[in-house]
Amino acid sequence: MKKTRINELFKSGVVDSQIQTFGWVRSVRKSKTFSFVVINDGSTQKNLQVVVEQDVADYEKISNLLTGSCVLVTGVLVASQGKGQSVELKAQNVVITGVVDETYPLQKKGTSLEFLREHAHLRARSNTFGAVFRIRHALSFATHKFFHDRGFFHLHTPIITASDCEGAGEMFRVTSFNLEQPPRSKDGKIDNSKDYFGKEAHLTVSGQLEAECYALGLGAVYTFGPTFRAENSHTSRHLAEFWMVEPEVAFADLPDVAVLATDYIKHLIATALKDCADDLAFLEEHFSPKLRENLTHVRDSEFKMISYTEAVEILQKTTKKFEFPVSWGTDLQTEHERYLCEEHFKIPVIVTDYPKAIKAFYMKQNPDGKTVRAMDVLVPGIGELIGGSQREDDHDKLLARIKEMGQKEEDYWWYLQLRKFGSAPHAGFGLGFERAVMYITGMTNIRDVIAFPRYPGYAEF
Repeated sequence: MKKTRINELFKSGVVDSQIQTFGWVRSVRKSKTFSFVVINDGSTQKNLQVVVEQDVADYEKISNLLTGSCVLVTGVLVASQGKGQSVELKAQNVVITGVVDETYPLQKKGTSLEFLREHAHLRARSNTFGAVFRIRHALSFATHKFFHDRGFFHLHTPIITASDCEGAGEMFRVTSFNLEQPPRSKDGKIDNSKDYFGKEAHLTVSGQLEAECYALGLGAVYTFGPTFRAENSHTSRHLAEFWMVEPEVAFADLPDVAVLATDYIKHLIATALKDCADDLAFLEEHFSPKLRENLTHVRDSEFKMISYTEAVEILQKTTKKFEFPVSWGTDLQTEHERYLCEEHFKIPVIVTDYPKAIKAFYMKQNPDGKTVRAMDVLVPGIGELIGGSQREDDHDKLLARIKEMGQKEEDYWWYLQLRKFGSAPHAGFGLGFERAVMYITGMTNIRDVIAFPRYPGYAEF
């Protein structure tokens, strides 16, 4: 018999039909003649109540199951007489596929998020992480649909790279060397020419540079893949391994991708509000009051665009006290970003034209020689959600900037050639997917929105 997921049972509402389903036990209420076994299979926030009468085979074993046990149930779906549920399953046969004992760490009582991180291999069975990862799936699917519907091509960019996109140097080394005895040249330095790739290689921090190559051939592409930063950060907003969404568009300028970014954020929010209502309601009740109201506000708002210079002037004029001082030429901190969109404008804000000195080498320089065509999209509750720019399409300006940043010209020969062989204006942005999931779910720690988090000192599971 075909197995039916619990969410489909609630959707169909078809009663008096024989079905087979499965799930993990959430609770058991036992009486002399029957028991209620509540199960959940991860497909929905709703639990399914299974009525098991004493004439069902192995009734004693079934009625004594502990939370976390797994069962396969065949029976008749009937209208429920209880509150809070439309249907329940009257069991004809119950197969116990997996039992647990008293050491099972996820009991019916509530457990902390910190405790669940220590048991990340089991936390998908909790209400919280079921909700988070169903929403994450919906946002992932919505991402592909958004760009596909707009004519973008999905591009798989390399995970291993020999160039540093951001120029920050916080990259993980990839090598096949015996680290105790690496080959060395005559001057005693490690001989990278004898390594697997014939040169020093790293895990990528971004797929942007490679995406630019294909945008300047296919017109519009996007990447959606893992990226890595060897940043020694233990904050609730940083991971060593995370996923990035990075579109690149030929014949586009900064305003073009600002509109694209605005539409993309609104699309993600609209998808969650429409398709993940039960999960959002649960997370709102337990973690983030007014979550849906706040998301709806952003979805329905016009995004305000201001320059970095205007942003600094606003921040310097306010009487609000900040931990970090504000001055032209320094990067905006999260507290500054949140003030702009939460207190001053009370809507999402796009800040443009940042100082050249605090931005990456690939951003297009403005005629003033001091700023670049960069943008950060700020949303209430989190601050920066998207960072992007128009890319420098002038070969000589790009080369000068690479040298100015202390980068090696030979590492970017192919990137520079894009500016010699049929160059065109182009622009793009990057969205840290986990940060977007954090924002839309209302979770406050990025380690709770990725299946198995990686951060300094931790690579468990």
